[in-house]
Amino acid sequence: MYYVRELTRKLPGFFVLSQMVKTVFYGTETMLENRLENGMNVKEKTEMLQQNEAPLAKLLAEKERLVIDGSMGTALEQLGCSLNDRLWTARVMAEKPELVKQVHLQYMRAGANLHITNSYQASVRGLTENGFSAEEAERVIRSSVRVCREARGEWWNEVRDQEDRVWPLVCGGVGPYGAYLADGSEYTGNYKDVSEKELRLFHEDRMRFLAEEGADLLLIETQPSLREVLVEAEIAEALGKEFWISFSCRDGRHINEGTPISECMRSLNDRFPHLRMVGVNCTMPVFIESLIREIRANTDLPVAVYPNSGETYDPVTKTWHGGDGSFSFEQYAFRYYQAGARAVGGCCTTTADHISQVAAVSRKMTAGMAAPRTAAP
Repeated sequence: MYYVRELTRKLPGFFVLSQMVKTVFYGTETMLENRLENGMNVKEKTEMLQQNEAPLAKLLAEKERLVIDGSMGTALEQLGCSLNDRLWTARVMAEKPELVKQVHLQYMRAGANLHITNSYQASVRGLTENGFSAEEAERVIRSSVRVCREARGEWWNEVRDQEDRVWPLVCGGVGPYGAYLADGSEYTGNYKDVSEKELRLFHEDRMRFLAEEGADLLLIETQPSLREVLVEAEIAEALGKEFWISFSCRDGRHINEGTPISECMRSLNDRFPHLRMVGVNCTMPVFIESLIREIRANTDLPVAVYPNSGETYDPVTKTWHGGDGSFSFEQYAFRYYQAGARAVGGCCTTTADHISQVAAVSRKMTAGMAAPRTAAP
């Protein structure tokens, strides 16, 4: 599609043909979506997904700068949901999936092209410990993919004739073991007494359900522990699925458990063929530029960042506070892209407005326009 767009720019008469090719290309994707939704068995799903493998690699080849969506939790709260629950947004996934779909649509309309399923807190163990049967837990996890894909189909029908749009990807979100503990451990990584075998058992089913249900790739996100990441990466490789790893960090050089992010990159290099992108999320925006530099100095993989909007989380009250206000999110996004990030978005307390700012920066930089005016640091 990149070459089709280039010819369209240079030869206006090529526009009709480009639209025909675009319709065929994305029409094939839509047929894949429909077939996966209509009761295919696991073997058939796997075979069809393999025919459409490497979607993230293809999108990275087509777009110089990608845009990641924003917070699911903040958006759901704005729609009137109470998230004061051990299951957090997974409770809404189970009981009000139509609101989750509405959030996905908000971010698609804001300009994001990487969309994360509402499965961060939706683990089999977490759900079954909170009143769900194993079968119900599986349905909730799978529904996180279906709902995001349904939103994508609706959004694509709205914009498919617009030449600057690309088919967005559904990223199956895999939160850390610490998220299941619901005590703020995903911000510390303080569960080193949990064995690798237990970590594998915890993650394996959810990752398999997300892959089987048709997520384009797996996103192993908000990870405070290198040891846990290596277990999850092995599972993703066994599934034969493209994946992206995103760490949560406590400063400009270390992930939350204290391991230097440079060491994390070296531990991942040349080890996992399906690993397509690495980066950072759920981290203070002021640390991100330093982290991008540390990552790029230690790996050739594309870098993705989606920080919080600037507030600090209190795990006791489960609320966010503060923010220094030094830069707007638009200004931060420019700095991140300029530092070498290939994808930028938002995590906790970000909204569709933040993502619209990121998308605007991406468009302006692609067009060669000036940077947004910055405030003093």
